[in-house]
Amino acid sequence: MAEEAAGKQVVGKRGRIAVIAPSTNTVVEHDLAMIRPEGVTFHTGRMYIENPSLDSDVAFERLLDEIRQSITNAIRDVITCEPTYLLMGMSAETFWGGVAGNIAFEDRVRRRSNGLGVSTGASACRDALRAFGAERISVFSPYQPVADQHVSTFFTEAGFEVASVTGLRCPSATAIAKVTPEMLTPVVESLDGPDVDAIVQVGTNLSFVHQAAQLEHELGKPVLAINVATLWHALRATGIDDQITGFGRILAEH
Repeated sequence: MAEEAAGKQVVGKRGRIAVIAPSTNTVVEHDLAMIRPEGVTFHTGRMYIENPSLDSDVAFERLLDEIRQSITNAIRDVITCEPTYLLMGMSAETFWGGVAGNIAFEDRVRRRSNGLGVSTGASACRDALRAFGAERISVFSPYQPVADQHVSTFFTEAGFEVASVTGLRCPSATAIAKVTPEMLTPVVESLDGPDVDAIVQVGTNLSFVHQAAQLEHELGKPVLAINVATLWHALRATGIDDQITGFGRILAEH
């Protein structure tokens, strides 16, 4: 009896998900914790960001270089807790280079994590949009133009028609977390239209979970918050099919 008990997980019985996030991110852990299904735990590996400036295309690419330099250590550290799956709590890098870039990124992460499965924001949003049957989409981000172009390229290559992409041009990685619902309302209104099937938010340090769910009711169409989509993708990939209400249609219906 004692040996049998010793082999069982006390917490995280259904899944222990490692979340890889920038050190500047204060939102992704909060959003995941709000939605967390019973028996699932989250364990964060942080990528050190020394300079959080995002006030230009050059600054944005410099921050991505910092992520690329620190991601190996973040994965190395967090897998020591023996997670069952990886969730990328950062999104820009997962869109970089379009569909081929996302595939290459996921392959690198799997190799560094000794073969763990991984959900990225790019793949999650793509699969969620396909689940809804969306064809023409609008997107908004906290990014600079150089990153928005990669986001647009990814979705186009994934088979969607991109009606528009709006970047909020946040001046720093930490400033993203300070974007309020009041600031986002006119952004979403400008992106919507009768010919738009779905609206997508990217940028994991921007908490859009509750507002997205509310807007789905108001607009009568899918409104995807990237943190919700990525968690949905990770749960379904690991066989957890709980339909969770209150956080948008993707978790409640698919």
